[in-house]
Amino acid sequence: MENQTNIQALLNEYSSQFDYTKKYTSIILAAGHGKRIKSQTSKMLHKIWGRTTVERVLSACKKGLPDSNIIIVVGIKAEDVIKTLGKNESVIYAYQEEQLGTGHAVQTALGIIDSTKYKGTIFILPGDMGLIESSTIENLRKEYENSKADMMVLTGIFQGPVEENYYGRIVRAKSAKNKKDKSLQNVLEIIEYKDILSMKDKEKHVISYKNRLYRYSKKELLEIREFNSGVFVFDFKKLSKLVYKLNTANVQKEIYLTDLILLFNKQGYRVQAVSPKDQTEILGFNNKSVLKKMNAVARKRAYERIKDLIVIDDPDDFFLDEEILTQIEMMDSNGIPLDIQIGQGVYVAKGAKLNYNLTLMKNVYIDGNISFGKNVVIKDNVQLTCFSGQTMEIGNNVEIFSGDIIKGNVKIGDDVKIESGVRITGSDEYPTLIGKNVIIKGVTYIFGSEIEENFFVEHCVLVRKVLSKPPNFNGNIFTVRYYLPEAEGIEAIKNKQTP
Repeated sequence: MENQTNIQALLNEYSSQFDYTKKYTSIILAAGHGKRIKSQTSKMLHKIWGRTTVERVLSACKKGLPDSNIIIVVGIKAEDVIKTLGKNESVIYAYQEEQLGTGHAVQTALGIIDSTKYKGTIFILPGDMGLIESSTIENLRKEYENSKADMMVLTGIFQGPVEENYYGRIVRAKSAKNKKDKSLQNVLEIIEYKDILSMKDKEKHVISYKNRLYRYSKKELLEIREFNSGVFVFDFKKLSKLVYKLNTANVQKEIYLTDLILLFNKQGYRVQAVSPKDQTEILGFNNKSVLKKMNAVARKRAYERIKDLIVIDDPDDFFLDEEILTQIEMMDSNGIPLDIQIGQGVYVAKGAKLNYNLTLMKNVYIDGNISFGKNVVIKDNVQLTCFSGQTMEIGNNVEIFSGDIIKGNVKIGDDVKIESGVRITGSDEYPTLIGKNVIIKGVTYIFGSEIEENFFVEHCVLVRKVLSKPPNFNGNIFTVRYYLPEAEGIEAIKNKQTP
């Protein structure tokens, strides 16, 4: 069990103040661990296209509902989730000590809000819905406000075999005689899959709505394809009035948020539903196979965004962080051809700054604050990385050959060629600086060194060295070969005896 004192300290440190002047508040449910995912990592911290799923939901809420409060409900692995998301403006963390269901999680979140001071609208989203787009949240807000409903559910339409639909069913009014009956727009109830399975085969599920009784057989309920995504919108006053009346009268003995629909209907409130254009947006995951499917969807979306702006050799095998995608779109808006080529298996994390006429060949790996000049070629299997706070600068007309590894604080000047077999590193204290028109080749290792322009370096080990041309040198390119520092620990090395 996580240390309660530590968690409370984190809640205080990372949470912002609730702003009662904001019209909208989003509640992101991120308290569950996800037993079926079979991982020591919190379900909310599994990544989709390079970013944790809860980060993606948070980002969509910020963009779709700008200038709103966001409450993130944490529970299992709370410390990991809070530290991953960090401190954000208008974000408040609420701790659900016991996971007693989605209704209980919302009760926990609402405990932060003084109901006498707030009159806004509440949005509720699962933290594992990492494909949801800000445009869908914005559209949900518009649909809710235009409908004049008191509660709205974002729903999906299940496309597969009915027996594989494990979602809660959206139950609407039966009205065979009058197709224009407006009550067809209203949701009567959401029934969880396990509760339907617990019914007897000939049993009828009866719902009372507006002085009428609606009866549904087990078969009818199972065959409903419209399902609950777990995304809701509520009038805050009505939600705060009814949410504490929820109980655990269900198969799983949990407080279901979906039971609010019956309570809202009994009060005469209106509950409606709307579906997104793209059904993949409402995917959530409970296992690794669905997570993999979601990652594939995200990759396809990324490819569709930039497929006509740059060349991507393999649409099924590449990674460009979303910041990089946005950067490419902004570069394209300048009206200059990008001429960027991304090879199969290329990985570019956030922080990198691309440039025009950049070629990244097969399996190039880039992670950190790395900026590229123009007309740069990075060949197969090159790794360029640096830690947070470090920077790497690569000048114009640079060529880095296959298999090279360059790490840390490194600055490479224009017209540099680094051939295969080279390792270059630079630390915070000892950065590596390589001047213009330098060629480095052979089995060479460079750390924390400075090389002036117009050098040819081959088969060397340079540790905290400065290469500057002698005063009496009259040529153009100065050559340094076979330099090795004085060996250490040679007393431990002996010749092997012949048998």
